Parts: sequence; structure tokens; C-alpha cells
Amino acid sequence: MKSNQTLKILFWHRKSKADSKGFAPIICRISIDGKDAEFSTSQKVHISEWNINSKKVIGSSHSKKINSALNHIESSLEINFTVLKTRFDNVTPIMLKNVFQNFPMENDKNELEQETPQLLELTNIHINDFAELVEKKLRSKETLKQWKATKKKIVEFLKFEFKANDIELAAIEYSFAQKFYKFLAVKRVPTLKDPAAMKQIKNLKQILNIAEANLWIAKNPIQKFKCGSEDPEINPLEIFEVERLWRKNISVERIAKVRDAFIFQCFTGFAYQDIYNLSKDHIVYVGPQNEPWLVKERGKTKVTEMVPILPIVAELIEKYKNDKYCKVYNRLIPVNSNFRYNTYLKELSDICNIGKPLNSHLARHPFADMMLNVLIFPLEDVSKMLGHKNIRTTQRYARVKKSRIGKKMNEARSILFDDNGELKMSLR
Repeated sequence: MKSNQTLKILFWHRKSKADSKGFAPIICRISIDGKDAEFSTSQKVHISEWNINSKKVIGSSHSKKINSALNHIESSLEINFTVLKTRFDNVTPIMLKNVFQNFPMENDKNELEQETPQLLELTNIHINDFAELVEKKLRSKETLKQWKATKKKIVEFLKFEFKANDIELAAIEYSFAQKFYKFLAVKRVPTLKDPAAMKQIKNLKQILNIAEANLWIAKNPIQKFKCGSEDPEINPLEIFEVERLWRKNISVERIAKVRDAFIFQCFTGFAYQDIYNLSKDHIVYVGPQNEPWLVKERGKTKVTEMVPILPIVAELIEKYKNDKYCKVYNRLIPVNSNFRYNTYLKELSDICNIGKPLNSHLARHPFADMMLNVLIFPLEDVSKMLGHKNIRTTQRYARVKKSRIGKKMNEARSILFDDNGELKMSLR
């Protein structure tokens, strides 16, 4: 049966979503027999350049281009509507909208409506989805905290730059990333360092990639924004500083336990969340000598990290084997909450006159430095012990020092030259 329904298409300017420069998105409203559906056209124009009567753009250098895009949307909707009427007795606005946007027209039970979320709504969707993966232990709790921190910074930026609680995805353009970076690195209190600010842009880019994948936007507007930055130079603790921490007689029990946990990290390279969950089950005996190793899937990357248990680590495990907390919770070493741990580490730094702030993450750096520059392990081995996915990450932890180059050069010198500095005959 042929449908006698009629279609009305209206373009209107959503001025309530105007940005600080007065640009607002153009919305398309589909009406069929008194029922409506709306979607963003991915076009936006200044409020002074929209003609309410003609529903067209006027007085803009982009008028022709934008009006042409609106005409194309209108003709495409009319064609799709005509086709749908030949197939269905009753065509709804949602059916037409979904067909136009290449969404499934309907499911087995109900018509499928794809509402386009705004930026913070999409961010919440992503965070909720990520939280479900965390519950299944497929993602890290620490990474979830980072996504929540990104949402907080987006909220701050929207209020600062646009005086708004949210923003249409269609209203986001390349300059959004530029302004977001400037807000984080220059205007925000406190400001973020360049790598941290770039990390937030990278997260925003990932959220907009989700929008593009779901066809809520035609293309990620900030995809070409480069998020690279120079890696900050992190000076790890020197061996003598680690030794100073280890040999310091500390009478305050809570500080002594934090010192031991930090030393444990320095000689295993394990991150905070990984030593927090370490148990006897993670001790594996390897090789014909039955040497004890710590083997654990790293919480953040899901890469297996494996480290031989060095004597100082074995001493700490033995020290706390009868500790009440360790026995109750099946832990190798007692570790505070991340906040308390880092707070007490600052006290430890003062007590031991280290001269630089300590934190739980810093402990991975002296381990990497020792493995690479003192024990001359290959970078690939250090990467495996740290549980990194690629060597590029490891290179930020362990910089090749002159001492390593000197040791290697001395080895090379003994191979190439004799005691008198002459090139060995066997090499000529």
C-alpha cells in the first residue's frame, strides 16, 4: 500500500548553543504527520548571519557553501522519504533520520533512535563503558581515574571559554583543541606542564573518535592536532641516594614501612598498584637453580613483568612475612593508599635529606637506570622487566649515561687494541 504521508523539513539556528564568538549549530527538524525528529547538520554560522524567514545563511563568505550543504540534506531526505513510502505504510521521522544517517532503520521490536549526545554526555558514556571493563578486570582502575580527570578538565574549560555546561559535537572545530591546550597550559590554575596538557588533548581526540565511529559527527575536527611533546627529563635517584634511604635508621613505624615499600619498588621496578597487590602467588621459581622471580601481569598495560628477586627484595619479603596486614590480606609487603603513600614519601625525603620530592612512580626510574647503566642490561630486557608495551616508553625511564658508554668503550678498547694502544694483529 502506498503511503499518503507528507514530509516537512525545517532548518533552524540553535542560538542557545552559541559559542563565545556567537557561532551556533544549524539543526534540521523532520516532521511527518505531527511527529518530529531532529539532528545536527554539522554546519554552524554566526547568529547575525542566519535569516529567520528564509532559513538560509546570508552575509557570510561561506553562505553559498553552507546553503548548498543544507540543500543537499533536504533533497537527500526527500529522496529517502519517497523510497521509504514505497516500502512502508507508515514512515516515522526516526526511520527517515536513521536511514539518512546510515543507522539501522529499526530493530526486531522497536524503531531505533540514535540521539546525538553532547561532548560531556559522550564523555560520560565512555567513562561508564570503561568502568564496566574495569569491573571485569580488562582495564586499569588508574586509567579510569585519568578519564575522570579528563572529564573534570573539560568541564572547567567549557565554563571558562564558553560559559556553558556542555557543547554540541557539531560545534567543535580544530580551534577547540588549540584553546583547550592554552587553557590547560597557560590560563588554568594550577597550569599543567606540556606533556600533561597534551595528554588531555589526546584523550579528547579519542572521545571524538568515538563520536566519528558512531556517525555523530562526519569527521573528528581535531584529528590533525599533534599531541606530541618533548619528554620531560626525569633525574632518577642515584644509587648512593637509594642506599641512604635504605640504611637510614627510622624510628617512626609508618615512615619505615613506606621506606621499605619504596626500596622494594626501586629493586623490582613495579608500579604502585602492582606492589600493592603482590602476594606469594606471584613468586615463581625459575631454572635449574630454582631461582625465585616475581612474575605478574602489570595492571596498567596487561603486559607480564618478570624480575628476579634480588637479595634486598628477599630480605624485605622475609621481614614482613608475619606482618599482621600481610597475613590478613595475603600481601608480600604492607602498602598504604596511594595518597598516604605519597604523603609519607615526602616526609621520608626530608628525613633522609634527599633534596628532591619522592613519589611512588619515581621508584621505577632508579630501577630502570640501574638495570641499563649499572648492570648493562639491553634496553629490550629492561622494557620487559618494567612491563612496557614498547621500547619507546622504556626510553623515557632509562637514559643512556656516559658511564654505560664508558664501560662499553673500555670493553671495545680491550678487544680492538693491545696494552700499547696498537691495533691487534688479528683485526688487521
